[in-house]
Amino acid sequence: MEAMNIGQAAEAAGVSAKMIRHYEQVGLVPPPRRTESGYRQYTESEVHTLRFIRQARDLGFSIHEIGELVGLWQNRKRPSRLVKAMAEAQIKALDAKAQELLAMKATLEHLVLCCHGDERPDCPILETLSGNESVAGRAPIAKRSTNSPRRKTGFN
Repeated sequence: MEAMNIGQAAEAAGVSAKMIRHYEQVGLVPPPRRTESGYRQYTESEVHTLRFIRQARDLGFSIHEIGELVGLWQNRKRPSRLVKAMAEAQIKALDAKAQELLAMKATLEHLVLCCHGDERPDCPILETLSGNESVAGRAPIAKRSTNSPRRKTGFN
């Protein structure tokens, strides 16, 4: 197969051209060869690596972790226990994130139940967000842990 330009490679890998440039900038993928006029040219092998990166991002791995995974993937002599350990750590991080999201959901559900949702101006949701402690029976706002990943929640 002939070389692809960045747009073709992006489409084939399921990522944007902007993300490809970002992955190059952070060192996840080496800079591709370029035409005499300076256009990037990608091989099927490079597109395969971009797909690998996309899949790892879809599973919530960080850029740093993906770099490690790419290195392990490309090293055919790697012990699979290293990859398994990374996946297990990611499962723990996702479990923590799921608990955090469930706590946030429970807080919002409580606040919605406390709000009349009518023409009156008083609103326990806004009172709680403003930190007003006088709201009777208010639920504490679920706090994000400072060390949990803030990935792919839609809240970032």
